[in-house]
Parts: sequence; C-alpha cells; structure tokens
Amino acid sequence: MQIQPYLFFDGRCEEAIEFYKNTLGAEVIMLMRFKDSPEPPGPDDSCKPAPGTEDKVMHASFRIGDSTIMVSDGECKGQAAFQGFSLSLTVPNAAEADRLFAALSENGQVQMPLIATFFSPRFGMVADKFGVSWMIYVEPKA
Repeated sequence: MQIQPYLFFDGRCEEAIEFYKNTLGAEVIMLMRFKDSPEPPGPDDSCKPAPGTEDKVMHASFRIGDSTIMVSDGECKGQAAFQGFSLSLTVPNAAEADRLFAALSENGQVQMPLIATFFSPRFGMVADKFGVSWMIYVEPKA
C-alpha cells in the first residue's frame, strides 16, 4: 500500500509542475489535459470542463526522488488552499538543504528559517509560491 499526495492547484498546475521540475528536479510521469479526456461528459455535464479550461491539467503525476506526487488544476477557480499538511524533503547534507530551501523560498514565505536543531543539522519550513508547505530535513549521521 502507498500513500501519495494529490495536490489541486486550481488553475496553476502547469506552472507548478515547471517550478518543481526546475527547483526539485521533478520528472513528469504523465500529464492529461481536460480536453484529452477519453470519457465523454455525463448526462449532467459533470465531466465537462468549464469554458476556457480545456487546456488545463486534468491529472498529472511527477516523481521527486523515490516519491510520486499527483496534481491537477481541479476546478480552476484560482483559489488553491493548502492547509493542515506539509511535504517533507529529506536530503543527505546541509548544502542540499540550503539549495532546496532557497529555491522553494523564492516568492514564497519562510515559516521557520533553515537552522541546526537538536534533531537535525538543518531543518526549516517554507510555503512555496503556490502555498504548498515544505519541511526540509537533513538526516543526522549515525
């Protein structure tokens, strides 16, 4: 069994994918737009994309390291809300933590500066420019 995060970017999904490709080295596994859906709209038009959203991302997945994250534009209302969770990145050393924290912080909001703690040589929290909360953690050497 796996647990995988599924994030809804409410109209900014393609921008988010490009950001994660550039900052975290994300590798896109698949991407399907609303206009490419093989399923015709239901009798109540429940699967029909809203006008102007046909090119938005219906479903995509990408890999960062060994983890897969699934994403979508969802309802494309421009009101993404990422609350009550953080994605945690475990990195091998302080230099990598510094690099990723700086990249995710660009146009984002630092929630806790990247510092040495009693449990890690580097730990910090940041909400990226999309509002997704990240925890950067360097695993201590045994």
